[in-house]
Amino acid sequence: MAVHFLHTSDWHLGQFFHNHDREFEHAQFLTWLLDQIKTKQPHALLIAGDIFDVINPASSAQKQLYQFLADAHNLAPHMQTLMIAGNHDSGYRIEQVEPFLSKFNAKAVGIVGRTAENTLNLDRLLIPIYDQDKNIIAWCLTLPYLRSAEITGLNEHTSNSQNAISYLHQQLIAEAKARKQPHQALILMSHAHMQGGETSDSERPIIVGNEEALSTALFDEVIDYVALGHLHKPQKVGQPHIRYSGSPIPLSFSEINYQHQVVEVRIDPEQSLEQRFQYDVLKVPRTVELCRIREKLEDLIAKLQALPAGEIEQLSARHFLEIEYTTDAPPPVDLRQQIELALPANRYRLLRISRIYQQQAEHTQGDSKIDLAPPTPESLFLNIWKKMGYEHDHSVQQDFQQLLVEAQHELAQKQQA
Repeated sequence: MAVHFLHTSDWHLGQFFHNHDREFEHAQFLTWLLDQIKTKQPHALLIAGDIFDVINPASSAQKQLYQFLADAHNLAPHMQTLMIAGNHDSGYRIEQVEPFLSKFNAKAVGIVGRTAENTLNLDRLLIPIYDQDKNIIAWCLTLPYLRSAEITGLNEHTSNSQNAISYLHQQLIAEAKARKQPHQALILMSHAHMQGGETSDSERPIIVGNEEALSTALFDEVIDYVALGHLHKPQKVGQPHIRYSGSPIPLSFSEINYQHQVVEVRIDPEQSLEQRFQYDVLKVPRTVELCRIREKLEDLIAKLQALPAGEIEQLSARHFLEIEYTTDAPPPVDLRQQIELALPANRYRLLRISRIYQQQAEHTQGDSKIDLAPPTPESLFLNIWKKMGYEHDHSVQQDFQQLLVEAQHELAQKQQA
């Protein structure tokens, strides 16, 4: 029997975008996803990490997730919802509510885990997927975001992160092969940065220290489908069965043109290779647009006045707007007021106004723009490094990123204590 499942990831529930919450957009997506579940009745829903936007999500974000799980279970009681932690999630936190999740046929894998003998706990990473008659039709190999502290030092093969990651994949796939029956599929779900994957500027880097993006060579040919999370652009990585589903809503202006989607997959291991796989892209409707205006200062007001009009009553449903204007002359002191008056009433949320010096813009493609977005730890570090007179050093940037990831992980552990 074919296994039928939906692959999604990178929900980032609880995200704030320039101090505006995204709760309305996430609610619209989850309502749409419930409609897909009701209609398609899949065996499983796979959520490949970054469920929340921060390791300590607000109660409203947690409520959105748990209400969704309850509603999905009512619509498709046989469907299993399998989740893994991403680098934005606290693995300990999403596992804490396991008894609650089990009431909705859901399971979360947040950390790899070890046995009492300090070996890999493979049992918790291999989850059977059942049909409506409780027959196992697939195995899901669940790999949450792999933090160095959790996977190194198991034995002589795991002295560093790269070796530990390879060892973990080998051991898990070998165990899955041993359990697999001919009529069962193997699905690997992972939150990782794969070589060749195309990034946006909203993804928190997870390539740290001297590590590199992971190779698809980690995935044995016996794996029927690899459900990836972390990169927000929907994409295949080398082969049709290795995919990022991408985020369901645009999380930055670099994602304006992304075709956000959920991937519907059917795998029948008993069919020939030509007929074994079926992939369908379910396009997620966008309810709030991200609009970017780039214009010369002298033409800016007319451009804004020409934008589509029509009031949107609910503030959280109004479109986001970013403005970049080019000029070599000083802007008028009341420019922001002019812009706000020119905009169609009650339709847009003005997030940012950036100035690009026109003469330099022709050569630097916008490197000189004044960005009013809140600083990140990475940008603060790089600014201080530059002000101290040091040259850009990629290895130093990687070392800082390693420290930042370790600090975030230590903070998450303290919050769970």
